[in-house]
Amino acid sequence: MQAELLRELLNEVRNGDRTVESAIDRLRNLPYEDLGFARLDHHRALRKGFPEVVFCEGKRVEHVVEIMQRLEHKHSPVLATRATREVYDAVAAKIPAAKYFEAARIIQLGVNGASPSETTVMIVCAGTADVPVAEEAALTAAALGSKTERLYDVGVAGVHRLLAAREALDAANVIVVVAGMDGALPTLVGGLVAAPVIAVPTSVGYGTGLGGTAALMTMLNACAPGIAVVNIDNGFGAGYMAHLINVKSASPAFEHN
Repeated sequence: MQAELLRELLNEVRNGDRTVESAIDRLRNLPYEDLGFARLDHHRALRKGFPEVVFCEGKRVEHVVEIMQRLEHKHSPVLATRATREVYDAVAAKIPAAKYFEAARIIQLGVNGASPSETTVMIVCAGTADVPVAEEAALTAAALGSKTERLYDVGVAGVHRLLAAREALDAANVIVVVAGMDGALPTLVGGLVAAPVIAVPTSVGYGTGLGGTAALMTMLNACAPGIAVVNIDNGFGAGYMAHLINVKSASPAFEHN
C-alpha cells in the first residue's frame, strides 16, 4: 500500500468517514498478502517508495496475472519485468489498461511517478543488440519518476559517436552504461564525466564473451573512478539504482560538507 493511500485511510478514520473496523479490514493484508503460491509484499511501497516488481521468468502465466491483479488493486504504477508477449496478452485480457514495452520486455500498470527534480538519468548503450537491457533500465527509471534520456549505439569501436554527445553526457546527473562484447564503454564514459556511472554488462557477444562474464570482469576492473557495476543483463537493477541516486542527490537534504 502506498503512503498516500495509507494517509488517506487514516484521515478518513480521523474525520469519521470510515470506521476503525473498516480500516482494519483494509489493512488486513498489510504487510503481505498470502496467495498460496506467493506472498505479495504490499508493505514494500511504504519501505522503499515503490511497490514490489514482478519478475516473470520461471512463473506460470496464470500466477503472473493474479499477482498483477492484486498489486494493481493497491498500487500504481506496477511493473513486471522479463515478460513475454504471451504473458502480456494474458495480463491485458484481465487488465486492459496494461501497457507492453516489447523491446524492454516490461509490462506497466498505471502512470509514471512524478519527477521530484529536473535532473536527468542518461541511458547509454554500446550497440543496438544491447538495447533490450538499456530499455529495461530506461523504463524502470522513468516509472519510478526520473527524467530519462537515451544515447544508443555509441560503442568504443566508433568513439567519435560518443564524443559528439559530450554536452548531453555532461548534463546528466546519473549515467547508466550498457555494453556487451569487450565491456569497455563504462570506463570510457567514466573517464569523461563527473556524474556517477552504473555499468551493466550484457550477455551479447561471441563465445569467449562467456555470456557476459568477460564484460562483467572488464567493468569490475575499470580504472576510471565513480563506476559501480550490476549483474549481467540487469537493466532493472541499474535503472532502479540510477533513480535513487538521481532523487537523493537532487534533494535539498543532500548536502556536501
